[in-house]
Amino acid sequence: MATASLSQDQTGGENAAGEIAWSVLDAANELGDTITVDACRRVIDASLRGDAPAESDMSVIAAFFN
Repeated sequence: MATASLSQDQTGGENAAGEIAWSVLDAANELGDTITVDACRRVIDASLRGDAPAESDMSVIAAFFN
C-alpha cells in the first residue's frame, strides 16, 4: 500500500489518519514492532491535537502492510 493512500487528503483528514493509526497500533503492539508503535502514537497524538501527521510516520504505518 502506498503512502499516498494513507495521506490525510485521501483518508478524509487527520481523524482518519488517527483511526488508521489506532488499528495498526494494536497489530504492531502484538508483534512487538516498537518503531511502528511509536509512529502510530505520534500520528494519534497529532490527530488529537488537530495537527497533520508527519509524512515519515505515515510512511512507517504504510510500510507495516508490506
